[in-house]
Amino acid sequence: MRVNLRRLGFQSQIFRLGSHRGNAVDCEPRAWIHPPAYAGGYEFQPNFSLPTALSGRYDWRMPFRPKGKLPKLDPHRYQGHAVVFWTLTLQDRAQGWLTPQFHQLFREVMLHTAARHAFLCPTYCLMPDHVHLIWMGLRRQSNQLNAMEFLRRELEPALGAGRRWQHQAHDHVLREQERQKDAFAKTCFYILENPVRAGLVSSAAAWPYSGAIVPGYPRLHPLVDGYWERFWKLYAAMREAEPLPASPPPLR
Repeated sequence: MRVNLRRLGFQSQIFRLGSHRGNAVDCEPRAWIHPPAYAGGYEFQPNFSLPTALSGRYDWRMPFRPKGKLPKLDPHRYQGHAVVFWTLTLQDRAQGWLTPQFHQLFREVMLHTAARHAFLCPTYCLMPDHVHLIWMGLRRQSNQLNAMEFLRRELEPALGAGRRWQHQAHDHVLREQERQKDAFAKTCFYILENPVRAGLVSSAAAWPYSGAIVPGYPRLHPLVDGYWERFWKLYAAMREAEPLPASPPPLR
């Protein structure tokens, strides 16, 4: 079967496979059995499994470089209570910027972004040439496109030595079935296992550049026992705290 790679979306964190070194994102062929409903900003109905696609002649390890901007879903897909898997990649896969100092700044800016745009980050992982994170909107007015623009702008000067983000972040908007607790946790653990797949550490817990951003709870970490039970309680409480929309005035 012929696979339309442009339709699947360039550098989708699910479909670009290989090592983090070079131009392919660190994902093994067995990491996902079926492609997600949203990839690289496209909505589609998959009718094949990932192993089937991998059996074709195309070498998935080769970088695919489109021209112009990647397509995005309608803006409302990123608003409200949307849950989005984001990937920020350095231009030319630049390295040398990932330090404990940058990680501290990243957490600070993420906290400001979360407070400003009303979301939680249950999982993030900083890699030598890219960043993975998940955002979960908490309010009807939450807008992850605006939040991502703010985050990229505030962090880019700290990359140093003229380094820049790629012109566009890559995203995967999670569907309802992907937001169920078990499925969602698997996605988060996939993010946390990136350094292991890249051969940087022997266990996810040994990688110092991962964590979560939940305002008011600085010590929460997705690899600590009891995290998920507490996270879901906090998420539900913050969602329930959202004020109801104003009622229209009575007719006179």
